[in-house]
Amino acid sequence: MALYRFTLSLRDVEDLLAERGVEVTYETVRCWANKFGPAIAANIRRKRGRADSVWHLDEMVVRINGQRMYMWRAVDKEGEVLDVLVQKRRSKEAALKLLRKLLKNQGAAPEAIVTDGLRSYPAAMKVLGCIKRHQPGRLRDNNRVENSHLPVRRRERKMQRFKSQSQAQRFTSTHSAIYNNFNIERHLVSRKAMRKYRDRAFAQWHAASAAAA
Repeated sequence: MALYRFTLSLRDVEDLLAERGVEVTYETVRCWANKFGPAIAANIRRKRGRADSVWHLDEMVVRINGQRMYMWRAVDKEGEVLDVLVQKRRSKEAALKLLRKLLKNQGAAPEAIVTDGLRSYPAAMKVLGCIKRHQPGRLRDNNRVENSHLPVRRRERKMQRFKSQSQAQRFTSTHSAIYNNFNIERHLVSRKAMRKYRDRAFAQWHAASAAAA
């Protein structure tokens, strides 16, 4: 959990385990994360409720082995990460792939889809017949998804960049599910409520981990 929840490197996790008397190498930590992380994330997703009816879409540039790629992201208006897709293009086809995946996984179309001014979004929505739901907005209108990039940016720096497109996709997909589980927005609730939500998040984590073992 520490590897995905906190901004730690593999070697940081190795040192934390060593302090607790568990002697493993950082390579073992990497293998554990690759083996169990996606399964735990899938278990968490199955238990989550349906997303809010307003989606925010955005994309950010990432450098992978010197190649410029794009990390497409969708969140709802509550900040829940709906999906992350790493692609080589910033095109209509890339936007279409993200939207199709979102509609399939969510099971229903949203009331509104908020984006920046990238023309790939309306072009893709015309193909899917949901252009009337599109709400192109100014930068501040899409702050939800802009801010959701920040945890991944911190992880990218800590990991000294992603090594491949598949590694970036695997990590961000797992990270987003675990992030959603522990994103209790403590600054908006009382201390008592925060402890209640945190305990529930830990219980959900333990249930998902046990099912993946």
